[in-house]
Amino acid sequence: MKTNRKEIIGRLQPLAALAVTIAGLSVMAACSHQLLGFWHDFLSVDSGLNVLRQISINLCLSLGMTLVIISGGIDLSVGSVLAFSGAIAAGLLKNGAAISWFGVHLQFTPLGAIVAGVLVGTALGWFNGVAVTRFRLPPFVATLGMLSIARGFTQLWTGGFPINDLGPTFAFIGSGFWLGVPTIVWICAALVGAFHVLARHTPLGRHIYAVGGSERAAAFAGLEVRRIKVRVYAIAGAMAGVAGVLLTARLDSATPTAGIGYELDSIAAVVIGGTSLSGGRGSIVGTVLGCLTIGVLNTGLVLLAISPFWQQVIKGFVILAAVALDKMRARTGE
Repeated sequence: MKTNRKEIIGRLQPLAALAVTIAGLSVMAACSHQLLGFWHDFLSVDSGLNVLRQISINLCLSLGMTLVIISGGIDLSVGSVLAFSGAIAAGLLKNGAAISWFGVHLQFTPLGAIVAGVLVGTALGWFNGVAVTRFRLPPFVATLGMLSIARGFTQLWTGGFPINDLGPTFAFIGSGFWLGVPTIVWICAALVGAFHVLARHTPLGRHIYAVGGSERAAAFAGLEVRRIKVRVYAIAGAMAGVAGVLLTARLDSATPTAGIGYELDSIAAVVIGGTSLSGGRGSIVGTVLGCLTIGVLNTGLVLLAISPFWQQVIKGFVILAAVALDKMRARTGE
């Protein structure tokens, strides 16, 4: 009975975080005499679609980050991998690729550029996994190094300048609509469904939870821990690549500074969603609610005309509160 109560509390944490966020925004609106106007704007269809659009990029990153953290790791490089993947897709679509050895110049279709961007993200994520497993580097150190490497590659590829005007076909996946809903939201909904099935209904998903719970026990059970971890980091890199392509399509531009600080929002969403930083516990649904909480917070603060500087302060406290709650649950054995 006690275990069931603890499980229920853990599952309700993301919903509680969302409810507390909305309540806090309401109190702030009431204190500034904007309560009715705030709720009128906040509950509008445009506001709802804006929140969904806003969280889409973070959600892509957070889906991969969820698996990494469940496995007992961390990935600080997703923002930089996002930038490099988006720049690769934009550069190949806009300028193609020259192979000087054979005197060949390749032109890429939008689909080809998208695939290339995702493959680059997957390769960088795979490298993170190899650094963590083969070279036994701490995940914090390995991915921090990749953060710098990928950012440097982005600067080299773009020359420090944005790549613009990528065409309406490519832009459609980031800024188009289908059945009245942004295309980017449909894409993220499909990814959420796929990751939920992966995490809960496949052998790989069960193995990821087992590795995060106890690497030694997983190894004694016959699981190939190294291979599982490499796959997890490769998946996280692929999702950073998807996020980079979507962000580039949404802005119709790949900028060298894209994705700075995105890793913090991603980790915050995962932790707010109830995934333990100690590994072995978490869910995709919780991560979706965590992203939604951050999106609601951002939108609410903008509607209340809160200074961007204060927004950073408030988000920082939210992250600290989420991590503190996770540590408290770990100490009490939940």
